[in-house]
Amino acid sequence: MPDHLHVFVALDGEHIKLSDWMRSLKGVLSATLREEKIAAPYWQKGFFDHVLRSQESAAQKWQYVRENPTRAGLVTRWSEWPYSGEIFPLEYRTQAL
Repeated sequence: MPDHLHVFVALDGEHIKLSDWMRSLKGVLSATLREEKIAAPYWQKGFFDHVLRSQESAAQKWQYVRENPTRAGLVTRWSEWPYSGEIFPLEYRTQAL
């Protein structure tokens, strides 16, 4: 999407917090944007997160994200959007207690 980013992330809560990971991601991407001479600001303050509690919930969110460019009128089918995809397929797993 031209004005926002969706990311599915699984973290080991004992070693890194989501807020720290997001701060790092924003920092790395901001440095790259500065190198490309793209003017700030790049980010809104904070971020919105959603905990996926089941495979069904994960599948629904993935479908929502895939359809985003279609709802925005940028493409007629989600598969036409050149910036979507996966680095590797994610599978929903319950958190070990």
